[in-house]
Amino acid sequence: MQETIHQLALGFTHLLTLSHAASLVVGLVVGMLVAVLPGLTLVMGVVLALPFTYGMDVTSSIILLTAMYLSGTYGGAFTSILFRIPGEPLDVPLLWDGYPMARKGQPAQALGWVLLAVFWGGLITCVSAVVLAVPFAKFALRFDSPEYFAVVLLGLSGVVALGGGSLAKALISLCIGLMLATVGVDDTYGVDRFTFGVPILKDGIEYLTVMVGAYGLGEVLTRMEQGFVSPTMDSGGRVETRLPRWRDVWELRPTIGRSSLIGIICGIVPGAGATVGSFVAYGIENQYGKRRAQLGSGIPEGIVAPQVASTATVGGHMVPLLALGIPGSGATAVILGAFLLHGVQPGPQIFQTEAAMVYTIFASMFAAVFGMCLLGYFAIKPLIRVLQLPEAVTSAFVALFCFVGAYSARNSLTDLWMIVIFGVVGYLFERFRFPIAPMVLGIILGPIAETSFMTSMIAYQNDWTVFFTRPIAGTFMAFTILALAYPMYRQLRSAWRATRPATRRLQPGK
Repeated sequence: MQETIHQLALGFTHLLTLSHAASLVVGLVVGMLVAVLPGLTLVMGVVLALPFTYGMDVTSSIILLTAMYLSGTYGGAFTSILFRIPGEPLDVPLLWDGYPMARKGQPAQALGWVLLAVFWGGLITCVSAVVLAVPFAKFALRFDSPEYFAVVLLGLSGVVALGGGSLAKALISLCIGLMLATVGVDDTYGVDRFTFGVPILKDGIEYLTVMVGAYGLGEVLTRMEQGFVSPTMDSGGRVETRLPRWRDVWELRPTIGRSSLIGIICGIVPGAGATVGSFVAYGIENQYGKRRAQLGSGIPEGIVAPQVASTATVGGHMVPLLALGIPGSGATAVILGAFLLHGVQPGPQIFQTEAAMVYTIFASMFAAVFGMCLLGYFAIKPLIRVLQLPEAVTSAFVALFCFVGAYSARNSLTDLWMIVIFGVVGYLFERFRFPIAPMVLGIILGPIAETSFMTSMIAYQNDWTVFFTRPIAGTFMAFTILALAYPMYRQLRSAWRATRPATRRLQPGK
């Protein structure tokens, strides 16, 4: 523990450099704006910022994206409470009590409770990341190639199982991403795969163009089809933040404790994340809260529970990302992409080879918590004015950033065409309700899974049972099977219950 505290203190000193501090400030401001602006999402904002990190060092890049990730979990609270417009899916439970409290003439109190929840959830997320990352990394040092393949497979299956919607569509999206990851020269045998004689495809398909095109340009095309409808907003008077009294905060300590634990767990579990944590925390409060009968009428518990949980998931996501190299959400998948763009592979060795970078990132998370709270407290009025921007103007800037970011990566016109192609793919995915996250994670984790699988086959004489006979790998494989089997069972049960009444009516004598 003393070594961890020493490294963290050194991380704070490294954070004082101009490049790192500037990245932190820019990340906080941009993340807050992305969460507030209509038509943008947190993942889209992080994706759009990724190409601009090419000219930065790896530490500054991760600080920028992580600060955006943290502040993005806070910015959507303003629109949810004041205008009943959730900036992200994770903000939906927040408006169930936040908006009624604002309608009762207490918007300042509602924003104060959110600020308190963000501060506490942010501290929890930072402490959990620092405390849990090193034990995770020490545990991961026992991994061999079969274990790495099993844990990557678990990460992929977790996103599919917990992504919601149709399991079949999620699997199709994942398979498309894995197929895109195989384009290019095979690392094991050195042969061309799916290049079709096109020279540019020998280098493979950049996952950057897939992410920026599918998330950024695809969303612009979707909103263009919808006609860029921007809702009329009226804050209903003076907008400010009023912090709650300590006595009122102390009464909510069971809610804060439960939600903090839920957030950490949902962050560590692959595929869960802030949205799942927010809904689960609100549901737990609805079942076990002291004032559960009043939920939905505008009480602090309904604001604090989802916000603490959603913010606390960030640190949980950083633990498997740094210790195992496995992202647990769309935003951490982009952060993993930033690591790979700079030639850094997260994993257990990173705490030995890049300890200064890791603890500087941890220190930036602590600083980001205080920074986004100050930003949210003092900059509430300018942030709300940003909402007056027409959605068409916002979408135009998004499209511009997509093309500029893609072209600046390799100065290649081919990447611009790739952006257009995957923008259309993203639009079609949204149109036919296919999730994009499995495809993105497939193209990022696909090469890692393939390399681990081929290495295992070579090292263990093509014995595929090694993935099940080794204790750690077998445990991960069992969790993978459960992660895939449970949603299949749930869908089959729902289909059976839906057809059961009709079957009964057809039976004679019923």
